Amino acid sequence: MRQMQSKSKVRTTLSMLLASTGLSIAMPALAQDAADEDSDVIVVTAAKREQNLQDVPIAINAIGNEKLDQLQVSELQDVVKFLPSVTIQQGGPGFAQVYFRGVASGENANHSASLPTVGTYLDEMPITTIQGALDLHAYDLARVEALAGPQGTLYGASSMAGTLKLVTNAPDPSGFYGSAGVEINNVAHGDFGAIYEGFLNVPISEGAAARLVGWYRDDGGYIDNIFGARTYASSGITQNNGALVEKNYNDAETYGARLALGIDLDDNWTIKPTVMGQVQNTEGSYSQERSGQTNDELQVVQYNPEGSRDKWIQAALTIEGKIGNWDLTVTGGHLRRKTETASDYSDYAYFYDALAGYGNYFYDNAGNLVNPNQYIQGIDRYKKTFGELRIASPADAPLRFIGGLFYQRQSHNIEQNYIIDNIADAITVTGTDSNIWLTKQLRIDRDYAAFGEMTYDITDKLSLTGGLRYYKFDNSLQGFFGFSDGYSSRTGEAACLNTDGTTRRANPAGTPVPIIVAGSPCTNVDKSTSDNGFIHKLNATYKLSDDALVYATWSRGFRPGGINRRGTLPPYGSDKLDNYELGWKTTFGAFRWNGAVYQEDWNNIQLSFLGANGLTEIRNAGIARIRGVEMDVGYRAGGFSINAGFSYNDAEIRRDFCRIANPTFDCTLPGPAGEVNAVLAPAGSRLPVTAKLKGNAIARYEFPISDWDGHVQFAVNHIGSRRSDLRPAQNTLKGNLGAYTTVDFSFGIKKDQWDIEAFATNLFDERGIVNTGVQCLETVCGTGVTPATPTGGAFYDTIIKPRIIGIKFSRDF
Repeated sequence: MRQMQSKSKVRTTLSMLLASTGLSIAMPALAQDAADEDSDVIVVTAAKREQNLQDVPIAINAIGNEKLDQLQVSELQDVVKFLPSVTIQQGGPGFAQVYFRGVASGENANHSASLPTVGTYLDEMPITTIQGALDLHAYDLARVEALAGPQGTLYGASSMAGTLKLVTNAPDPSGFYGSAGVEINNVAHGDFGAIYEGFLNVPISEGAAARLVGWYRDDGGYIDNIFGARTYASSGITQNNGALVEKNYNDAETYGARLALGIDLDDNWTIKPTVMGQVQNTEGSYSQERSGQTNDELQVVQYNPEGSRDKWIQAALTIEGKIGNWDLTVTGGHLRRKTETASDYSDYAYFYDALAGYGNYFYDNAGNLVNPNQYIQGIDRYKKTFGELRIASPADAPLRFIGGLFYQRQSHNIEQNYIIDNIADAITVTGTDSNIWLTKQLRIDRDYAAFGEMTYDITDKLSLTGGLRYYKFDNSLQGFFGFSDGYSSRTGEAACLNTDGTTRRANPAGTPVPIIVAGSPCTNVDKSTSDNGFIHKLNATYKLSDDALVYATWSRGFRPGGINRRGTLPPYGSDKLDNYELGWKTTFGAFRWNGAVYQEDWNNIQLSFLGANGLTEIRNAGIARIRGVEMDVGYRAGGFSINAGFSYNDAEIRRDFCRIANPTFDCTLPGPAGEVNAVLAPAGSRLPVTAKLKGNAIARYEFPISDWDGHVQFAVNHIGSRRSDLRPAQNTLKGNLGAYTTVDFSFGIKKDQWDIEAFATNLFDERGIVNTGVQCLETVCGTGVTPATPTGGAFYDTIIKPRIIGIKFSRDF
């Protein structure tokens, strides 16, 4: 499945490349920032203009290039540690959901479920796919910007709760320079790993340059797949995982490259084409198991191979110029992503057999019962195309305008094969080898927008900003999901559509059935939904002095509606987030203090949960309120600096969350067909995933060691306890996610072009849990049904990485 290149071959090639780079003739290093500039000044593009971070009246955190390297940041999870307003939930590399300010309802990130609430951008291009953000290796980034809260005007459908921007270093025509680095590390209780990185900046002519960046990362495993055996109740068949037992079996390999060009056509016009790609191969599970089968942390008992291969390539083009004294930006890009996954699904088979005798329905062509063990093989293909045209008036005028047009189209070709080996042809989904279930669908999400924002300086100190964004979305879901008609007489192939759109129970001879998605036996879902509307932003900013400002903002974000693939459920509508915020930004000499207090009202929440047959259902069934405060402070004097940030979020639903939604939130009212309703979560329930309190502090001291420059750095991160699920019953089964605190340490020396650093992350080897889940309904897979699972069910806790100790060398030239 993985089709991996040989690790040794890739490692050898990159090592030779970096070694040859390191032996190049020494040249004076060309600094990325002028030496006489304040290294704490960060220029951001949050408002689609280049501005000093301290002048932007938005709640924004930014981490610059140098600081990213100092904090040992190599992936998305590393970045989020140092962004107080941001939370990450993931099941392993490449599959992450990002949240801002507690705006999370516990979405399961299913391929047919809601879009993310946070938009992730790579330079100008949104790169959030339907199931989450790309897990880009963080190297040669100019900065990471985290824009908390809905931005209303300048960012749209994918940025309801916030925006995360990854800004790369641009080609520089001023001179030839580069860098190469090697890191060797070891993860506690696990294997060794390594990182090889390098870039070249090459002037082509007076106004043109190219930047070539490459990386290879080998992450050592730390989860053990230990021996286990289980006997299925219906057939008496015993299964064991002896062939898959392995220590440290969750290793990962990541490699990629970026080529960027910057070409000045004249004094006013520049074009910037970029191509970037990455491949990430993983094996095993990134969760530790809670069940009667394990007796220690960092262990699982998996009965089927697990792993993934995530590869993507992105091409983008930005054209910047002037029409008179107005700035024009035209940008666009295309992203292709393919993920191949293998997942264990044996818990589903085991617990449903123990509870309901499901094993009696799985037999071979001779009528004999087979091992009901299930596993999943998935192939997901994404395509995303976007374009934006933007025009902006002079930034120094008292009346300023920025506006434009936006378009994106993203498609997700979904293939999920649920396999039980050796089942009879009669119960196998048509066209597959041994599928008991097949999902083969095409999902397309289209977004259109026109936006404009105007700022007027009433006085030298007071400015007012107003903006509107008109949006339109058009989303569809087509294809097949379900069983064969020999296994189920009501779902899957038995519910396929005739050409006139009616439903049939069987395949009448001679009746043509449209196949919309290639590779599916027929079509049983063909739905679309669309809507349009406006979102807004109003802001007032008052400058107390050149170094201090206060602001007030009322902004709104939205998330498009979508399709429930179950035919009996209607499409779900958009949800909206209103943000009321008071903030300040101040600098007093060497001291910086920024902060914001806010209330966010989340209306018509898209709540997702597993319904009948384990299918995700989404209902617009909630109203939530988030009240919070976030601050960051910084101080620098001589060689000493300290930075700290924290956020507090009190997030809860304000109305009962009903199994079947209705406008009055009355959970005693039956469904449209008389279905029994119920309260899934009562008003006052705390929203899941995000802690009330999150904070970090970084202290650094730089000092001379002979003729070298030395430094020592400590970083502390704390995340409070969190609910794992909005619904009290399910949260009781899964348990809260406990609070944890990590400490990072580094010591290094630098001279001329050489930089050497030793470090330890998660120094005290904390077992922080970022996610927990089961393979089926919590009330099935999460309850103890046999003596083999005395602790109750089988839960999987995704944990932060154990302690990592490493040393890295880099050389600039």
